[in-house]
Amino acid sequence: MAKRDYYEVLGINRDASADEIKKAYRKLAMKHHPDRNPDNPKSEEHFKEAKEAYEILSDGKKRATYDQFGHAGVDPSAGGGAGFNGAGMGGFADAFSDIFGDIFGNQRGGGGRSNVYRGADLRYNLEISLEEGARGTETRIRIPTMAECEPCKGSGAKKGTAPSVCPTCGGHGQVRMQQGFFSIQQTCPKCHGTGRFIAEPCPSCQGAGRVKQHKTLSVKIPAGIDEGDRIRLSGEGEPGVNGGPPGDLYVQIHLKPHAVFQRDHDDLHCEMPVSFTVAALGGEIEIPTLEGVARIKVPPETQTGKVFRLRGKGIKGVRSIGHGDLLCHVVIETPVSLTDRQKQLLREFEEISQGNAARHNPRAKGWMDRVKEFFAG
Repeated sequence: MAKRDYYEVLGINRDASADEIKKAYRKLAMKHHPDRNPDNPKSEEHFKEAKEAYEILSDGKKRATYDQFGHAGVDPSAGGGAGFNGAGMGGFADAFSDIFGDIFGNQRGGGGRSNVYRGADLRYNLEISLEEGARGTETRIRIPTMAECEPCKGSGAKKGTAPSVCPTCGGHGQVRMQQGFFSIQQTCPKCHGTGRFIAEPCPSCQGAGRVKQHKTLSVKIPAGIDEGDRIRLSGEGEPGVNGGPPGDLYVQIHLKPHAVFQRDHDDLHCEMPVSFTVAALGGEIEIPTLEGVARIKVPPETQTGKVFRLRGKGIKGVRSIGHGDLLCHVVIETPVSLTDRQKQLLREFEEISQGNAARHNPRAKGWMDRVKEFFAG
């Protein structure tokens, strides 16, 4: 079967640059790699075809020969000068190494690439009171951190010595394993990707160049902050590696349980105990708020579960325009520790109410009617 034109195989023009050739090959190799298509023999054929085209077009001499004589000029069986004698394989090996890393998620640290990394972000859980969250405050926190080792000045080497270039990888942080046409890069096992070798580690930091310490930070809590909100302290996270920038510190806010209020976004909820007498006859009671005391008029015949809303007595959230509300939930309180006289009066009240139970206890009457219907059904 006649071979397809190599430029057609890679989908490029005949005047394509070396970078365009490499990019086209990487795309096809990623798509048709046998490890990605184990059940598709066609993909393996396409992969081999693209590999062969790249081997020729990535080498300047072979490409010139191919452009002049076509397949006959590079086919060893036809006496061509290219063949697979290993000449010019560096470009192919480099490209395949890149593709192998893309397929299997390897990261290359050598070849002149930087081993500088940003430090990790950290989280600190801060518990504050509901009042502190509503009004805002400023507090100080103490967190563990990694600081530069003073004796070795962060080099990791014993005082009076210095790190040397890793003899295994030559300072690249990566080593290459070559098997035939395949070239695979992996992290250097001796220096673990740093490119440096420390013959005599610093006794203070054991060669790490950093030591664990604690630092105290001031944190401003904005008014209206809520449960789960985060405050970002830029640059207060883990230090970077090899001079990289530090990460950030995120302060996670948690509100302590409150004795009176429960917060629901910008609204506050509270239970309002009301005596039997006030609920029946009506009256006025005092309700606590974050700003002081408010008075509420309780209408006669108030029932348990009724909610009184105090507009604007809630919390103004960080992103809110106005204050939320305070919702007071009525709970009728049953009298306890009654005297004999009180018990007698209650019994008399019960006796004189027997004839008009439906009138005085409409909710109980309705409930009993529903119970009778349930059993009758």
